[in-house]
Formats: sequence, structure tokens, C-alpha cells
Amino acid sequence: MAANMADTTVEKITTNEKSTTAEEIEDTLQKEKVSMLRQPKAVWATALAAVFAFMGIGLVDPILPAIAVNLQASPSQVSLLFTSYFLVTAVAMLVTGFVSSRIGGKKTLMIGLVLIVVFASLSGMSGNVATLVGFRAGWGLGNALFVATALAVMVGVASGGTATAVILYEAALGLGLSLGPLLGALLGGWQWRAPFFGTATLMAAALIALMILLPKTPAPARRTRLRDPLLALGHPGLRTTAARALFYNYGFFTVLAFTPFILGINAYGIGAVFFGWGAAVAVFSVFVAPVLQRRFGPVPTLLGSLGALLLVLVGLGLAAGHSVPAIVVLVIIGGALLGINNTLFTELAMGVSDSPRPVASAGYNFIRWMGGALAPFAATQIAEHLGVQMPFYVAAFALLVGMGIVLAGRKYMVAHAPKGV
Repeated sequence: MAANMADTTVEKITTNEKSTTAEEIEDTLQKEKVSMLRQPKAVWATALAAVFAFMGIGLVDPILPAIAVNLQASPSQVSLLFTSYFLVTAVAMLVTGFVSSRIGGKKTLMIGLVLIVVFASLSGMSGNVATLVGFRAGWGLGNALFVATALAVMVGVASGGTATAVILYEAALGLGLSLGPLLGALLGGWQWRAPFFGTATLMAAALIALMILLPKTPAPARRTRLRDPLLALGHPGLRTTAARALFYNYGFFTVLAFTPFILGINAYGIGAVFFGWGAAVAVFSVFVAPVLQRRFGPVPTLLGSLGALLLVLVGLGLAAGHSVPAIVVLVIIGGALLGINNTLFTELAMGVSDSPRPVASAGYNFIRWMGGALAPFAATQIAEHLGVQMPFYVAAFALLVGMGIVLAGRKYMVAHAPKGV
């Protein structure tokens, strides 16, 4: 449940003239948890489509070694499947608000889904790694149009406001990250091209569901200019939030994109590992992050989770090339910590500045996804030249930089934290 909902409820109860028992407080909180799940069909349809969209991120994880073998490519060449995808996603974030403010959220979502269907299908037909990398870039364009607009649409139609929408959005992210590798393993163990066609089929189904269930969303009264997301980053709170997310995402995607190459197991095994990783992301983003934020506050929670993730990355560096079981355990623990950070970063980015949410989201995600674009290629290049341990140590250093930015910008986090934390 969103932190501000819980704290507002407790405040109302504890300030009531009539004393209230702990049992009654708990009962009220439980009722609000249930109410969070009572959302319009449009919210669930958008969330389901977001699950399918996020599946595309980790879909290729289990089949990276197979792609390298079948297309006669090196790990660094195959890592460009992530880099092209996230680089185009990041840059396209700057135009999502421009598009959606002119044609409306629903039409923007539809265009994004159509592009994903087309380029996922084309990816499955690729005959060489360069062509596949190019089609993944087109897929990234569709992903940007969909992902950036989906959060704004969910915020607009969800019961419970921004915090509830962010929790549901992060739940979709976690489920997509967990189910993507699972689908990639199940289909990729049969044929490496199959996961791409599977994703195209799922996104086509999501397209039909949104066409039916999502009501028409009119274009906003104020049109977003192309430069607005960059201007929004002029706000020190949003700028520092985006900067720490950049370094955090570098660590995030080092784990996601590089670890499959050092596990030394088949597609089914890699899929199982990253299913557990993604499940941990989902559970901890939805159920644990809000509790920790209420209990300890945003700055201590972020510093603690980033510090723990730094230790996980160091542990992965020590285990790389020596102990596959240790790598598996650390990857799943890392997923739990990533889930906590995802929710805190996203909720903060949506409220830390005075810019409209779609504009702030576009500017934030432009910087954030750059970390996802840089990490996969950098990690494989570092490994090829310096050894398989070094990518994790570099990612740990990136986390250390992110912790420094959290400390430097803590006044913005405290000022915009949910009431009561």
C-alpha cells in the first residue's frame, strides 16, 4: 500500500477525539489495502500491457548465449541488443510528451504497442546480429512511447492517486522482469527466435485489450514542447533524482545483461534464475519498499538498500568464475534490493518538481535509461579486457557514486517524501 495512504489513515485515527485500539487501526489499514486493488478495468488493462512490455527487457536474457552461437557474435556484440534498445528508449522519452499531448494518451499507447509488435516480429526474422540490434532499436522506440505514457495514464485513472499508481506500475515492472526471462527460457530452449514471436503475440493481445477497455483520453489542454523535459531537468530536485537513478541503473543492468554470460548453464537455468530475480523485484517493490520508507524515511532507506546492493555487486565480483550457486543467490538478493530502489526512485521523480508528471517522467527516464544503455556494452567490454570480475566492481563503484548523490540531494527527498515518513 502506498506510504502516504497509510500515514494519512493512521493520522486521522490517532487524532480522533475517541481513542482507537490497535486492532481497529489494523482493520482500517487492511480495508485500504483492499481498496487499492479495486481499480477501474482501464487500470488493470494498462498494467497488464505494461507487464508484457517489461517482459521484453529480460526476454533475451536466457537466449543471449544461444544468439551469440547462432549468429556467430561475441558477448559484447550481443550486449548491443540491450544498448540499442535502451539508448533509443532514453532519447525517445524526450518526445513522448510532445506526442501524447497532441494525440492523447490512448493513441500514444496504441502506437507504442504497434511498434513493439512489428519490431519484435522483425527481430525474430533477423539473419545476423547487426540486423537484430537494429530491430531492437525500433522496439525501444515503441517501448518508450508505451512505458512513459502508461505511468501517466495510470496516475490519471487509478483510485488512490500517484502513490497507488506507482505501486501498481512497479508491480507490473517486477512481474514483467520475472516473466520475461521465464518466457525467454521456455521458448528459447526450443528455438532462439521463438521468444521474439511470443512477445509480439502477447503485445498484440495487449493492444486489443487496451482498445476495448481503456476509454479515450483527450489531449491535455497544454501541449508539451520538445524542450520541456530538458527544461524540467533544470529543477535541482528532479536533476539529482535522475542523476542517482543513472548510476543505480548502471548497476541494475550490469546484473541483468552481463550475468547470463558467466552462469555457464542452459537457457532454462538462466530463465529460472532471472525469474527468481524478477519475482524478488516485484515483491519487494510492492510490499516491502513502502513499509521501509514509512519506518525509516526515504534517505536512510535508499542509502541502506544502495549500500546493500553495492555489497551484492562486490560479492558477485568475488564469485564470478568460481561459484555458480553463490552467483544465483546474490542475483536474487540483488533483485529484492532493486525492487526497493525502483519504487522509491519512481515515486520521488513523480513528485519532486513542479513540472507536469508526464514532462517530469520524460526528463527523468531520459537520464535513467542511459544507465541501461551504457551498462551492458561497457560490462562485456570490461570483461573481455580485464576479466569477468571487473564489471561488477565497476558497477559497485557506480552505486557508491549514486549514494553520494543521495546524500548531496537529501534535502529534496525529505521535502517531497510522503507525509509522515
